[in-house]
Amino acid sequence: MVGLPNKHADGALWDCQPELVGLLETLVNVIFCAKDREGRYVEVNSAFVRRTGRRSKREVIGTTAADHFRPELAERYDEQDREVFDSGAPLHDRLELIRRPDRRLGWYLTTKIPVADADGHIVGLVSVSRDLVTVAPEDDERFASVSAFVERCAEGFDGPLRLADLAGHAGCTENQLERRVKRVLGVSPMQHLLRVRVEAATRLLAETDVPIAEVATRCGFYDQPDFTRRFARLTNTTPAQFRDDARASDAAGRVGRG
Repeated sequence: MVGLPNKHADGALWDCQPELVGLLETLVNVIFCAKDREGRYVEVNSAFVRRTGRRSKREVIGTTAADHFRPELAERYDEQDREVFDSGAPLHDRLELIRRPDRRLGWYLTTKIPVADADGHIVGLVSVSRDLVTVAPEDDERFASVSAFVERCAEGFDGPLRLADLAGHAGCTENQLERRVKRVLGVSPMQHLLRVRVEAATRLLAETDVPIAEVATRCGFYDQPDFTRRFARLTNTTPAQFRDDARASDAAGRVGRG
């Protein structure tokens, strides 16, 4: 649990260390925010401002998620916050699919940590979401095994893939694969496989009229309910809603180009 000095007694707002905020400003692939118990943003970095579509921090500080994001997204973020506040424990590496300011989808790992005052009372939280953009040296043996793992996921995501099978294909043990994939990609092997399946699903939903049940089968999910549950947990929207949004966005783009 993080403790920050110079907080207001009521826990409504607190002063984040200027040096820390300045450092986070330099990390273009990291979205940062700090919230109080009421869900109000008390500090954000420029990457967070860009994600909201606002022009400056001044337009974000003092607002809540509901002021910037769709209801289902805001509700999901509030649920995560309540989980942290109720448990008093951090939420680590929650894999999420987030739409970037340029409308492209990107995978992020979100971590939220509770902030406590001098008496140990939780007054808010700090949150970072890391864009999973990584580069590894091609001559590294670890990268070679991870590359083989990535290729296997890309080729066989439509069928059952066990961790043991993936490790065997990568030429290493399961424990080695876990460590190497985490180091290179920032996620676990099964998180990456799920990411590949969801990405394939987003393409089918956005670019075809394939029924959702068939999308689930083609992308390696057990059935449509399993697909809907996992897809919604990662994207904060159902497959049907995602398809509708993609078509609306495409239509808006055509109008703008016209």
